[in-house]
Amino acid sequence: MSAKSAMESLRSIDFERLGRDFKGLDPNDPGMWPLAPRIAVLVVVLVLTIAGAWWFDWSDQLDQLKSSESAEVALREEWKSKKRMAVNLDAHRQQLAEIDRQFGALLRQLPNKAEMDSLLADINQAGLGRGLQFDLFKPGSDVVRDFYAEMPIAVKVVGAYRDLGAFIGDVAKMPRIVTMQDIAIASDKDGRLTLDGKAVTYRYLDEDELAAQRKKAKDAQKK
Repeated sequence: MSAKSAMESLRSIDFERLGRDFKGLDPNDPGMWPLAPRIAVLVVVLVLTIAGAWWFDWSDQLDQLKSSESAEVALREEWKSKKRMAVNLDAHRQQLAEIDRQFGALLRQLPNKAEMDSLLADINQAGLGRGLQFDLFKPGSDVVRDFYAEMPIAVKVVGAYRDLGAFIGDVAKMPRIVTMQDIAIASDKDGRLTLDGKAVTYRYLDEDELAAQRKKAKDAQKK
């Protein structure tokens, strides 16, 4: 409808007659009201009905709908994630098996408590085999970790530079894990070199020690 047609439609409305229709209405007999007041009342009742339905029912339903839509999106994402996991399940199993194999190989490099004496003897023999003189070879107290323990060994050996380097290389190539830490090299008045440091070797805990560790962790959680 054009603006001109709209203006002509407004001019054709008899506002004076509409005003008279809304005057002197009998609230006890709405059936006798003119058409305009009855339409107006119906429109008001309709608006109030829609507003009441929205306030008391539809708004909650809309919130539930939004919540359901959000839950649907989350469930779809969860389903996609589980589907990807299911598709890659064989690959994950192979990776887990490889991790177990690598962990087992590393664990086999850790001696148990009964093998520690032979490992200490191997470290000592590695130095003697290079012609080094041990001024100090003193195992310290174990430092217990989650499933293994560290044993620090204070080491002080005297010898030629080449022999000291070969000794460190021999220790690094041992089948058991041994690391050299806090190394300091000094020269004495006779021109000999003294290596002062700490060799750290590792062993895995036995069942009794693991049980004690688990008990200690539980007691710490209770506190």
